[in-house]
Amino acid sequence: MREAATRYIECVADEKLILITLLVKLGVAAAVASALARGRTFQRLLFAEHRRHRQTAAMLAFFLIPLMLGVLVRITVPNFLAADISFEATILLGLLVGPGWAMLGGAALSTPALLHAEYLTLPFNVALGLAAGSLGRFMEMEEIWSFTPFIDLSLYRWIRRNLRQPRIDRQILMLFLIAAFEVVHEWIARLYPRRLFALLSNTLWLQMLAWLCAPMVVGIALKVWNALRIELKLEEQKRLLLEARLDALQRQINPHFLFNTLNSIASLVRTRPEKAREMTVKLANILRALLKDHDSYVPLREELRFTDDYLDIEVVRFGTEKLRVTKQIAPETLDLPVPSILLQPLIENSIKHGLEPRLKGGTITLSSRIVGDRLLIEVADDGVGIDIRPQNSVRRTGAGIGMKNVRERLEVLYGNQASFRVVSSPGRGTQVLIELPLETR
Repeated sequence: MREAATRYIECVADEKLILITLLVKLGVAAAVASALARGRTFQRLLFAEHRRHRQTAAMLAFFLIPLMLGVLVRITVPNFLAADISFEATILLGLLVGPGWAMLGGAALSTPALLHAEYLTLPFNVALGLAAGSLGRFMEMEEIWSFTPFIDLSLYRWIRRNLRQPRIDRQILMLFLIAAFEVVHEWIARLYPRRLFALLSNTLWLQMLAWLCAPMVVGIALKVWNALRIELKLEEQKRLLLEARLDALQRQINPHFLFNTLNSIASLVRTRPEKAREMTVKLANILRALLKDHDSYVPLREELRFTDDYLDIEVVRFGTEKLRVTKQIAPETLDLPVPSILLQPLIENSIKHGLEPRLKGGTITLSSRIVGDRLLIEVADDGVGIDIRPQNSVRRTGAGIGMKNVRERLEVLYGNQASFRVVSSPGRGTQVLIELPLETR
């Protein structure tokens, strides 16, 4: 009896040591959770809606390797008890991956303790994994992610809420069950000194702090990961929003182009039916290309092929004597990716607002080249030009629809990595300069 009492006294830690340990334990939990959250692989495994067995095993490895080292540090380094958060880790595994995997993880975490003759650690961790996993099955995942140990302490609000619609407050249930697991943990550690590790104190208020520390450690880890989960969701929603915006801009281009082309065909049906037929065939080629499923990016070669059909329509409409096209395309740029339907709105702008007002027409020049790590594309005309001073903006002249769409699409696809500039002199023509990074995001 005396020997058992001596052992028990040795297991009861100093009050100052317990306070420091509890504080450091919270920091260790936050540090480990943050370190794990930085890994892209861990993020994918943690937030996957459905995991295969291999993926769950890989996720367990992320947990077990650092936390088993923590148990080993607690055993080998005197008075550094805060490194061991295997109790809370087993609960987290139960909540996130279910009872079976949590029992396996708890058993693995007990290995260093077993080597230190703490033989009750294995059965206790297995039982804890089963209990925590059963709790996780009872809770909704959103309730688990939103768990916080800082509950609403307003008794009035709690009673009022439950009088309206009586229900089990699962957040409070989760808090008290985790604390209850810690109470049982401490009770067994007192019964069997040195066979199961727990922070023990003879001071009631200090022991109560130890009980509450467990749900706080679990809550800190969940808070760190939930913040990351929300951030990733926001990034995904932002990406979907950008894609929807890009689709809307493309749909805005297509009807605008179709309307102008059909007007051109209508003007030729009676006077030049063969030309109207030729234009209809070209239009069919363009519509076929538009209706095909294609990515946001296409090779420049394909984009030029698309604009050739459009230019053929416009040459038929205006005549070769009024509309001339020259190309200065560097061969090495033909296979580089560019946004689809990039050039046609700019060419349409040049024809409608640059060359059409001139009685003698003019020339459109398309050019491309590589300068450093940038692809430079130029659409130029020698038409009437536009006034692009702030007080007479491009939009006011009526020439800004195509340019505005192209500018917005470049912003959506490249952010600030792309450049779009318009240089124009009234009476001398307009030049649109586009710079794109060679590697798309």
